[in-house]
Formats: sequence, C-alpha cells, structure tokens
Amino acid sequence: MLLKILQIETLVILMIVLYATGLLFIFMYSLVQGNLIYNYLKKKKKKEPQLIQANDKPLPFVTVQLPIYNEMYVVTRLIQAVSEFDYPQSKFEIQVLDDSTDESVEIAAQKIEEVKSRGIQIHHILRKDRKGFKAGALAEGMKTAKGEFIAIFDADFIPKKDFLMNTVPYFQDEKIGMVQTRWEHINRDYSLLTKLQAFGLDAHFSVEQAGRNFGRHFINFNGTGGVWRKACIEDAGGWSADTLTEDLDLSYRAQLKGWKFQFLESVGSPAELPAVMNALKTQQFRWTKGAAECTRKNLVKVLRASNLPLSTKVHAIFHLMNSFLFICIISTAVFSVPMLIVKHSFSEYAHLYKYGGFFLLSLLILSIFYWVSDSRESDNKIKSFFRFIVRFPMFLSVSMGLSLHNAIAVFEGYFGKKTPFIRTPKFNIVKANDKWIGNKYLTSSINLLTLLEGVLALYFMAGIFMAVNLGDYGLLPFHLLLSIGFGTVFYYSIIHSKKIIKTSNP
Repeated sequence: MLLKILQIETLVILMIVLYATGLLFIFMYSLVQGNLIYNYLKKKKKKEPQLIQANDKPLPFVTVQLPIYNEMYVVTRLIQAVSEFDYPQSKFEIQVLDDSTDESVEIAAQKIEEVKSRGIQIHHILRKDRKGFKAGALAEGMKTAKGEFIAIFDADFIPKKDFLMNTVPYFQDEKIGMVQTRWEHINRDYSLLTKLQAFGLDAHFSVEQAGRNFGRHFINFNGTGGVWRKACIEDAGGWSADTLTEDLDLSYRAQLKGWKFQFLESVGSPAELPAVMNALKTQQFRWTKGAAECTRKNLVKVLRASNLPLSTKVHAIFHLMNSFLFICIISTAVFSVPMLIVKHSFSEYAHLYKYGGFFLLSLLILSIFYWVSDSRESDNKIKSFFRFIVRFPMFLSVSMGLSLHNAIAVFEGYFGKKTPFIRTPKFNIVKANDKWIGNKYLTSSINLLTLLEGVLALYFMAGIFMAVNLGDYGLLPFHLLLSIGFGTVFYYSIIHSKKIIKTSNP
C-alpha cells in the first residue's frame, strides 16, 4: 500500500515538473517575442535602409530560379509573372528547375517556348531523379547559373514586375548576402483557414523578421521571394538536402560565416495560401520538422561561435527551437486536465498553483505581438481591434489544434527520422468562387492522427465539465480554446478528405 502511494506521489511530481517545464519554455519564448516587439516598434520610427539607385553603375546579371515539381495549375502563371520583370532582358535569365513527373513538364515547356520567342533568356532544366528534392534542384541550377545574384520563387508565387529593381540595389553593400521580401497573400479572404494563416504569417513577416533584423540577430531566407548573392551561397557550402528546410539551414550557415541579411518589409511578394486542411498540414509538418532538424545541425555551432553576442545566441535558440513550442503546447494541454484532479486531491501542492497565474503574462505578450502586426497598416484602429479580438483567439485555438500533428514532426526531426520532401499542393485559387475540389495532387488523409485529434477535442470538453463540477474555472478558457481548436482541425480534416474521396471516385 505504501509503495503504491509512493508511486502515485512520484507520478504526480513528474507530471507537475513536465507541466511546469512546458509553461516555462512558453514564458521564455514570449519574453523573446517581447524583445522583438520592442525592436520592431523602434525600427518603425526609422525607415528601412534607403534604396541606392545604381545610376552610374551597370545593373548586375541575375539568375531567377523557379524550382517546380508537378505544378500544372500554377506553373504558367509563375513563368509569365517572372518574364514580365522590368529589368533589362540582357541582364537576367530564368531557370525553370523542373522535377515534374506529369503533364506539368509539357505545360511548362510550352510556356517556356512562348517566353523564349520574346527574346528572354529562359532554360528548362530537367533532372533524371529528384535527388535532394528542392535543395538538389537549386544546386543543379547553380552549376550553370550565369547570375551574380540568384532570385528564387516557389510555384505559388506571382512576383511583381519591379521585384528585381526593388531588391538588387541593396547588394551594393558588399556584406549583404541575402535580401528577403515580405509575403503577401492573394487569397487571404478565401476561407477561415486562409484568414488565419495570413494572420500568423503577417506577424512573422513584420514583427519577427524586422525585429530580428533591426536587432542585428540572425534571420532566415523563407525559401522564396528573396535574392541571394551567389558568392554567399558558395561560401556557406551551397544548398544541402540533409534537412527539410534547406532555406533555414543555408541562412544560418551563411550568417555564421559573417554575411549580413536584409529584410524588406516594404517590398511585397504575392503568393497563394493552402486552402485545404490536408495541404496546410503537409506544409506545417515540413516546416516544423525541418526547423527541428536545423536545430540539431546548427544550434551548437551558434552557441560555440565566439564572435556572436549573447543576445544573438539567445534569439537564435528560440528562433531555431520555435517548433519545440508545439511539444510544450500539447504536453501542457494534456497534463492540464489531470492537474485539476491533482490540485483538489493533493493539498500539499496547492501553493504551486498560485504561481501559475504569472504565466498569463505569456498570453499578454503574445497578444501584443500579434496586435502590433495585425494593426500596423490599419487606418481604423477601433475596427481593427474588434476584428483582432475575434481573430486572435481563433488563431490561437487552431494553432493549438495543430499542436499534436506538429509535435510529432518535431520529435521526428530531433530524433533524426528521415522522410522525403513532400510538396504543398497548389490550387490557383485567387477569387472567392475558385474551387479546389478535383485537384489531382490532393490525397485523403483520414488516419489515426486525425482520429486522435477528434478524441482530444472530446478530452478537453471533459476538462471543461470537470472544471465546472469542481468549481475551478482557472483553466476553463484554455480548455475551451483547445476543444474548439482540435475540433476545428478534426472537422476540416474529415470534411476536406471526404470531398477529395468523392471527387476522385465519382
């Protein structure tokens, strides 16, 4: 009997420690985000580095790389947009790095011939296999790239005509190795999913990137919508396919070599957001797992770098480990329900819960973080505020709902499990009445993980009922967000998968 009591006590202590550890990491992460808010607001009082117009110097030659793989719905749109750059035709070339295995090859080839007939230098580069995936395609293109600078666009982007003229001049600073622009969203208002994605990405492409850049900390190339100095890529060791986020990996290797990066919030690059839950999950899995793989590969190098200030190392820790946040969210969420029982059954630990309220500061900081981003371009602050108080809780809720899916990806990344680079399906959705149903690249993904997300929605609903029965409402808002979040992710996963199955089996 005594042994059983000791075992229960040990289990309770272990649960409290794990719960507190998750909360502590979230709190520390929020403090770093708070510093980014300060940097960003300080930066907003100043202007971005003034664009130096090269009137007395000839424009450099630029290679524009378009890595694609089975992009039949958007490849024509992409090639057309890039071919319309208002940059001298004699000063840029386009490389269509085509790893496609379907009719996308013929569609791209037809468009390439049309563009070539206008006197534009464009090359259709085909590989025998997808070795190295996107990183391998970019490395292959580098072998024949004539440009001193390399601009990169994924298939879902529609770059503006003045993109090169607004980015290339910044490289007159010889220390600049990469210039990254802000993503814009052509289908922001298409659905709830696209609105929430835009809400989250806007914060990254304002407060995060600009805050880190202004504070002279490491930022990252976002895989597209940016320009590299070719010498920087080569000096950093070139593209590597040993992580799923080759962009983040190369960014850290280059900055560890001493190269400076420039983020341009004022220059936008329009792109399409995933409109289907299964496509969003694919993208999220690759991003979070890749970040974990980059943590394994680069974090120790950053910590050992003698030329980096402590503040930059701290920011790098939470930049590289931002996907670890999902492990903390799912662990604290799952433990929070039995913690209600512990609180009311083990009075000797009751005093510990008094400190729990302190972690509400994390929520306050994160709400300010997203408010600063969401309201930055609004003329009507009152209207923005009411929109924010609806959208922020929903964004928080769905982010929590994706935490199990993303946490699995992070664990795989930390433990070195290798998986192929799975592209995010593209749709060519621009207008509200555009449809994704019938997209040949979508596959149904109703699996055990989907069912677990449904179970967790019920689990946190049980936590709500338990809180009401115990008269303890401290965690009730948290459990409400969790039940809605997991319920939303489960609902969209099922509904979208059913539509995919229905259209693929008429």
